[in-house]
Amino acid sequence: MTPARQHSATGRHVVGAFFLVMGGVHLGIVAADPQFYDGFATGGLFPFVREGWDHVVMARPAVYGLLLMAGEVTLGTALLLGGRTARFGWAGVILFHVLLMLFGWGVWLWSVPALAILVPLAAHDLRPVSPEAALQGAA
Repeated sequence: MTPARQHSATGRHVVGAFFLVMGGVHLGIVAADPQFYDGFATGGLFPFVREGWDHVVMARPAVYGLLLMAGEVTLGTALLLGGRTARFGWAGVILFHVLLMLFGWGVWLWSVPALAILVPLAAHDLRPVSPEAALQGAA
């Protein structure tokens, strides 16, 4: 593996592991008190975000917390597996952060810097290997 490929694999592994850990955090939240999710959408940018959260998610917070956990574990696993599944993982984590921004300006403090890191990591990781680089890595 070339040094450039090793670097992109490291970034993919860090992000994948982070999503697995966050899936575990949501499992812990659901196990401890699913009502913890109440109020998350109060700063939502649009009424459909605030009302949807209150009427849909908070009607069954344990179910939606477990779905969030499953999604994060799936994306993390896809990134850790690499190959073609990494495309799904990168698309998912980027879309996750873009959609997270609907929950208010405060969330932007996390999402914008995260996207500034995730998008270049994904682009670098998904860039095709040139034949010259593949030969150099094999040498």
